[in-house]
Amino acid sequence: MTNARAQTGYADVNGVHLYYEIHGTGKPLILLHGGLGFTSMFGPLLPQLAEKRKVIAVDLQAHGRTADIDRPIRCELMGDDIVALIKHLGFQKADVMGYSLGGGVALRTAIQHPEVVDRLVLVSVPYSRNGWYPEIRQSMSQMGASAFEFMKATPMYQGYAAVAPKPGNFPALLDKMGELLRQEYDWSREVAALKIPVLLVYADADSVIPLHAVEFFQLLGGGQRDAGWDGSGMSSARLAILPGLTHYNVFMSPLLAQMVTPFLDAPAEVARKFAGT
Repeated sequence: MTNARAQTGYADVNGVHLYYEIHGTGKPLILLHGGLGFTSMFGPLLPQLAEKRKVIAVDLQAHGRTADIDRPIRCELMGDDIVALIKHLGFQKADVMGYSLGGGVALRTAIQHPEVVDRLVLVSVPYSRNGWYPEIRQSMSQMGASAFEFMKATPMYQGYAAVAPKPGNFPALLDKMGELLRQEYDWSREVAALKIPVLLVYADADSVIPLHAVEFFQLLGGGQRDAGWDGSGMSSARLAILPGLTHYNVFMSPLLAQMVTPFLDAPAEVARKFAGT
């Protein structure tokens, strides 16, 4: 996928010169990439999502075309960046979708600024650090500039080097990401307080423990009871487990678009019927 037909720009928010691309027309959807990625990582998924809506794909702090600044990489801080971007673009509200790191940013955006987020899609992201498999947490703990030589041969680095304002900053990005990934967190109480429709999507061979995905769903009010023949016991939360996929390819799968599009397209009265809003 190229951005040849996309409108591109930068928004100066919270000291960050934030790069974004706008694809399609309609209701706005903010799309947030995973760690060490950037807008293009979604491949064919992005144009699929843009068929019926205005997709604003963003390069987060220190990723892709967005240069780093003198602050840590934190989901909370980047959540504030996304809200500032939404306001910069003149939207009162937007749907927000994020994968992995971008999912953490999307979640913090909704937690910190629920009045700005209409519907939330979270792909392959846990609500606490313990939601990752132990070996994944161990790998995260080892992230840092020392991995640069290994990373140089990967598509992640090659993509970064092709578009980053300062390609030589990649080792510093690895250090900052390592610092982020070693942080303990548990957002369960804040998740339980959310009142907006949320779709959770995971691969069936994800880096997130399946039981944790179910617990996330339950925190949002899902899976508490039988929905009944008329669906009256159904919450506004949705949970999808996509078969035959992993954490490393779910974000490009056509199955993901098949799950996300109906959720975003559902009439507002249906989506919010059981959300308490």
